Amino acid sequence: MFTGIIEELGTVVAIDELGDSARLSIRGATVASDAAHGDSISVNGVCLTVVDNADGVFTADVMGETLKRSALGSLRAGSAVNLERAATVATRLGGHIVQGHVDGVGQILSREAGDQWETVTFSLPAELGRYVVEKGSITVDGISLTVMAVTDDTVGPPPRSARFSVGLIPTTLKLTTLGAKGVGERVNLEVDIMAKYVEKLLAKAPRS
Repeated sequence: MFTGIIEELGTVVAIDELGDSARLSIRGATVASDAAHGDSISVNGVCLTVVDNADGVFTADVMGETLKRSALGSLRAGSAVNLERAATVATRLGGHIVQGHVDGVGQILSREAGDQWETVTFSLPAELGRYVVEKGSITVDGISLTVMAVTDDTVGPPPRSARFSVGLIPTTLKLTTLGAKGVGERVNLEVDIMAKYVEKLLAKAPRS
């Protein structure tokens, strides 16, 4: 489990293709400082397991399914990535409960700069729209963010999508990948797990 509070910006050192999977080598001095084999680290919102760790660089294997269902397949050597170690029982929950299980991939639709912050709008797979609400939480590339607005935009031919907007403060712009990503770039999305539990419970509730 994670909190969506990014600890540092890491850098992809190498990507080794292994048939239907890949091994990522990522430099991140902070998260690698105490990482051991088997530990979990969130990389752009995807929970990966540490295989090896030496000199500030850790490696992790990524299955083909993960590459297919997330934006990790777009990474290249030199790409910046958001990194967060798994939470402990003593961790301050500064963000929200994040599993590191990507629900879908969106794109940056627009960026609107303000005096001290920036409004960024993303596409959202239509089937995930029901889990996103104004003032609720969503994870974008591993970052816990508060939804400013959400709009159902499911007309037109498939693939249909919705859209949502968030406000990024200077700290987020400076210390995460969202400060440099441009319109059209893909991002990993994880909706609030609590919304999915509530939906399932209500669906199975007896009807009076």
